[in-house]
Amino acid sequence: MFVGTCVTTWSCYRFYYGGTPAEAAVFAATIVGILGSHEMGHYVMARYHGVPSSLPYFIPVPIGFGTFGAVIRIRGRIPTRDALVDIGAAGPLAGLAVAIPLLVYGVATATVVDISAPALTFPGEMSLFNVVQGAIRWAMTQEAPNLTRYEFGQNLISYGLERLLVGRHDILATPIILGTWFGMVMTMLNLMPIGQLDGGHLTHAWFGPHAVPLGKAVAFAMACLVLFFSATWLIWLVITTRVVGFRHPEVAAPHVPLSFSRKVVCATCFVFFVLTLMPVPIAAF
Repeated sequence: MFVGTCVTTWSCYRFYYGGTPAEAAVFAATIVGILGSHEMGHYVMARYHGVPSSLPYFIPVPIGFGTFGAVIRIRGRIPTRDALVDIGAAGPLAGLAVAIPLLVYGVATATVVDISAPALTFPGEMSLFNVVQGAIRWAMTQEAPNLTRYEFGQNLISYGLERLLVGRHDILATPIILGTWFGMVMTMLNLMPIGQLDGGHLTHAWFGPHAVPLGKAVAFAMACLVLFFSATWLIWLVITTRVVGFRHPEVAAPHVPLSFSRKVVCATCFVFFVLTLMPVPIAAF
């Protein structure tokens, strides 16, 4: 599966973005490096706390970015709330430790261009509201939408780096930038405080069963993003509410309280969730 993911990420970049073999290799290495670091963070901390777990399973797909990510299987019960935080937080923090320096290099070496940005509207052009309207218009007039440009969304980290390194200009998406964009999207999705996602590990370690209403509130916020910002959130909304769910297995010793240092780790992760949040991950014009 690891080799397959290397092949599919390389070939998808060649097919969809027309890059050279070397550029495709950079793209594949960036994605695999970020995903691998993320999952190895979980794996190392699971072994540290004596929790049996598998090595990472990479998930290759022949479309899009060439992968649906990577996972590890936890084969034992997590002993304490502190251990749950360590295992849950290690993944996104390790992935970001690889992604952010790569993003800095990618932005610093990217080609600067001046492209007129489309006017912002509400609801957004990619919102479910406008997508449905466009589909109805297409069905009635038989005139397909003319989409000639794609723009990858920004989070506060990438926005700040661009303003710092290149000023108020747009840049072309290089293989490294595109790979780090995908890695940060996966980190953002995993840091959502829902069920058994990484963010859900942290909220359940801190709040116990009271984390369930918080997860449902986040799902409602996601539904608002679908309606008014980007319909692409619909896929993750369905996965989190129908597949992942809102509940989480209890640790073996729930009576042992969460330490202050682990609360600091949780707060740090939630800050990174805000910094990586992209209301509109990808837009077409």
